[in-house]
Amino acid sequence: MKISTDDQRAIGLISFCIGVLCFLIGLAARLKENYHGRTEISSTGFTIAILLAAIGGILFLVSLKKKSG
Repeated sequence: MKISTDDQRAIGLISFCIGVLCFLIGLAARLKENYHGRTEISSTGFTIAILLAAIGGILFLVSLKKKSG
């Protein structure tokens, strides 16, 4: 299945934005003081943020390389 460069760029950008949102959720959970599950939520949020931001960045860069090439 072939994905066009515009679709690939959009998927990469959406993935990157969701990664940033997960980072913010993890950061908010880390800053919450009286919540018993804050470490699990913050570590999960940070892990998902790293993965999605990396995948989104790679897809976005690959789509830019295809477009110019």
